[in-house]
Amino acid sequence: MTAQKKTGTVIVTCALTGAIHTPGMSPYLPVTPDEIIAEGRRAVEAGAAILHVHARDPETGRPDQTVEAFGRILPALKETGAVINITTGGSPFMKVDERVGPSAHFAPELSSLNMGSMNMGLYPMQSRFPDLGRDWENDHLENSRDVVFRNTFKDIEHILDTCGPNGTRFEFECYDIGHIYTLAHMKGRGKVSGPLFVQSVFGLLGGIGGHPEDVMMMRRTADRLLGDDYEWSVLGAGSNQLRIAATAAATGGHVRVGLEDSLWAGPGQLATSSAQQIEKVKDVLSGLSLAPATPDDARSILGLKGANEVNF
Repeated sequence: MTAQKKTGTVIVTCALTGAIHTPGMSPYLPVTPDEIIAEGRRAVEAGAAILHVHARDPETGRPDQTVEAFGRILPALKETGAVINITTGGSPFMKVDERVGPSAHFAPELSSLNMGSMNMGLYPMQSRFPDLGRDWENDHLENSRDVVFRNTFKDIEHILDTCGPNGTRFEFECYDIGHIYTLAHMKGRGKVSGPLFVQSVFGLLGGIGGHPEDVMMMRRTADRLLGDDYEWSVLGAGSNQLRIAATAAATGGHVRVGLEDSLWAGPGQLATSSAQQIEKVKDVLSGLSLAPATPDDARSILGLKGANEVNF
């Protein structure tokens, strides 16, 4: 039985900025340390239990996976009381040693871990955002036609072996069915242990789609391969965000929202903050007689070490 069914609470993760969207797509996408910190505070006040954290260069808006960039934002985000989840995905254009650096250094309670290599096509966004202001933004989208987001078995093991000894647990990001099989393989080898936190990702070009059948197939596969030893969460990219969150919440799962995953609050309406999306998810949860989990609820559900044991 999932924690949601036992307690009536749903873990809401908020992904604050990510590495997919670019500043020219929305004036509300947080870029500077102060903006990312303010976004995190608003998200926690709205009901987020976990903050999924990327960093950016404050001058250019590019993804920045340096320890120094994360060091400018993590202490203030920790003060919110939320579980801090540091990305090891970084950007599809980064190598694994660069991506794992901040998590290895700061030893957070939670880190994301992508469970397989994939094509990740961002280039369709060029037609929706034809007037991006910086040259790198167009290059970022166009170059995704010819990049493989590398997450080999060796890469996955490297991240597990680097961060696991620090007591960091993982949000296993699964963009397709095969990624769940890879997670089951790692579990069978004793490389990971429960409770596993499985984040199923829907609607990114190159991964599984956002159809309800896709959502339920991912869930059925996880149930079959992982049994009762996991907690299931979902994120839907773009317009998929709220309807996939509703499907998951109605079937015992947790949810992730935030400007990393979608810039929108409704058709043609840019979200002014991730907190606006959290408020919409809370309406869905309320209609299902569910409530957002607190950060300490999330720590208990996921077996996390506690905020006093991180290095920031």
